[in-house]
Amino acid sequence: MADAALRLKSLFEQLLGTPIPVRIRAWDGSEAGPPDAPTLVVRNRRALRRLLWKPGELGMARAWVSGDLGIEGDLYEALDAMSELVWERGEDARTLAQALRDPEVRSAVRGLVKLAGLPLPPAPPPEEVRRSRAHLHTKRTDKRAISHHYDVGNDFYEIVLGPSMVYSCAYWESPDGTLEDAQRDKLELICRKLELAPGQRLLDVGCGWGSMAIHAAREYGVSVVGVTLSQEQAAYARKRVAGEGLTDKVEIRVQDYRDVTDGPYDAISSIGMAEHVGTERYLEYARDLFALLRPGGRLLNHQIARRPWQDESAYDIDEFIDAYVFPDGELAPIGTTVTQLERAGLEVRDVEVIREHYALTLRRWVANLEADWARAAKLAGVGRARVWRLYMAASALAFERNRIGVNQVLAVRTPDGGDSGMPLRARSWN
Repeated sequence: MADAALRLKSLFEQLLGTPIPVRIRAWDGSEAGPPDAPTLVVRNRRALRRLLWKPGELGMARAWVSGDLGIEGDLYEALDAMSELVWERGEDARTLAQALRDPEVRSAVRGLVKLAGLPLPPAPPPEEVRRSRAHLHTKRTDKRAISHHYDVGNDFYEIVLGPSMVYSCAYWESPDGTLEDAQRDKLELICRKLELAPGQRLLDVGCGWGSMAIHAAREYGVSVVGVTLSQEQAAYARKRVAGEGLTDKVEIRVQDYRDVTDGPYDAISSIGMAEHVGTERYLEYARDLFALLRPGGRLLNHQIARRPWQDESAYDIDEFIDAYVFPDGELAPIGTTVTQLERAGLEVRDVEVIREHYALTLRRWVANLEADWARAAKLAGVGRARVWRLYMAASALAFERNRIGVNQVLAVRTPDGGDSGMPLRARSWN
């Protein structure tokens, strides 16, 4: 008799103490749960072993990336329904220990162990990063982390990002606009905030595939140095620069920002890069950029932020993102970022919150990936394509639900005399 789904539903509800908000289909073809809900497909018993050996987010991620788990129906609806049960509960060892004191929980775990079969833990998928966390954010470890995320293949990123090749939050006039227009508008907004003008020098930290550098040089006549740690990004960006006829205006370097010594610059853009810096290195990052700016020069820092914790010492890096997406990436509250920039000597003049814009951007990236899934999976591998689909869809929901945000912080290296060079009505760029 095919009844694995019903048994799973019963055991999960016993374990979690609440009804399961999705339908379950098990490896034996059986189904159980709400008929109109998205379906969680448990393709084999190995999926259960992954969850048992690593309860919570990382176990779910391993099962998803390996293909042991799948979702049929609306992916966003399924992730939203399961987020409170999985992602927001976490897997704190003390919480698990307390839960296992409950006889109902212990009984459910024994039932799942029996249903899962052999107790040996499955090996993590090959896409998972394995490393020591003893020396975070050295130049060597940062280069390796950046390579893991960005050296996936430029052809793959062309599918996801579209023609703009911009891998950061776009700036939307309306949800019905095109991704390309929204990304162009974001680059234009940054250029106006920096008040770029012909003859100036711009440093683009974490320049990606060169879109900001090209836009600033072509539209504003500035000379640009773009730095990235990704060899693949740099090669792609240089080819684009040459195609635009801008080799006399744009230089793309494979270089750590900490090794840039040819300041001063009139302006610095850091777009979606500071998330890689790390809490312990952030003040150093801010001081390095301060030193590279001329007096009166501007910095535009575009960065994802998390919500502050009541006990900040309890904050830990998201396990799925750390293991599969952005190794060593860290998010900080916007207040912490502003404080560190000002501690470095910069004067913060404007903070613009564009949280909803990132949700729109991520949904377009997911749609791009899904529309050309077969080719994307062939280029990057099925497991890596699964990672990107899950993290982008889950991130879209996180922005929509105000679990994380994204902000543009405009700061100035204000001279000792106090003349910031800013207009009295600061938002003149709107």
